[in-house]
Amino acid sequence: MGRQLKRMRERLGMTQDEAGAPLRMSTSKMSRIEMGYLPPYHDFRALLDRYNVVVSDWGEYIAAYDRAKAKGWWHHYGVGNRGFLPIEAEASAVKVFQFGYIPGLLQTEAYMREVFAAARVQMKPKVLENQVTVRLLRQLRLTDNPILQLHAIIDEHALRRPVLGRADRQEQLQHLVERARQPNVKVQVVPEEIGAYPGQFGNLIVASFDDPQEPDIAYVEHIFGSVHVEKEAEVSAARLAFKDFADRALDEEDSIALIERL
Repeated sequence: MGRQLKRMRERLGMTQDEAGAPLRMSTSKMSRIEMGYLPPYHDFRALLDRYNVVVSDWGEYIAAYDRAKAKGWWHHYGVGNRGFLPIEAEASAVKVFQFGYIPGLLQTEAYMREVFAAARVQMKPKVLENQVTVRLLRQLRLTDNPILQLHAIIDEHALRRPVLGRADRQEQLQHLVERARQPNVKVQVVPEEIGAYPGQFGNLIVASFDDPQEPDIAYVEHIFGSVHVEKEAEVSAARLAFKDFADRALDEEDSIALIERL
């Protein structure tokens, strides 16, 4: 909704200051709204009027406002809107590069439990159970409508990491093979013989949306948290980095063969 308001303002050739000044909205407030901060309802209506939207067309925008105000299903499990989950819920396609771990959407329950248990700040049992439940529910996007298109590139190092015991590890690798055979899931592995490459510096996600006017969003996790990237130049750099990793990785057939050998 914030990006939609931004496009409306730009079509009129207004700066944030020019659009907000008559409404007594500061430039910083306008910027926050366009970055996703939900304004009070009457401020939202004032912006529609400012952008010359006729009252008879307000219905679709107010419906979008109500959707933005509604809490996502994950709130029921104590998970807020920070992080990648709200983006993933709206995305139609996700590209993920993972160096240290198997991507969350492709993890078995046993694997994700070990990952959550190893968090820098120890989770209380209830929080851990909620996190596991949320991740399992997220995985339904790979099989239920609206189907998510997933392209995952995984470093071989993550496949060999002894996160689980032998039996659970075999189950995880078999689960990965089964997912990779789905038409909406593409899995590639960067083999160890590649040697040093930029992917060793961290993980990367790029989300795309059905709406052609909705730009891609990049998401980067780091040891202290995460960051959303929306500037076109930076998102473009993220897409190029992902392509570079894909070019270094084995193709789908050889990737599946490697996982099966492991």
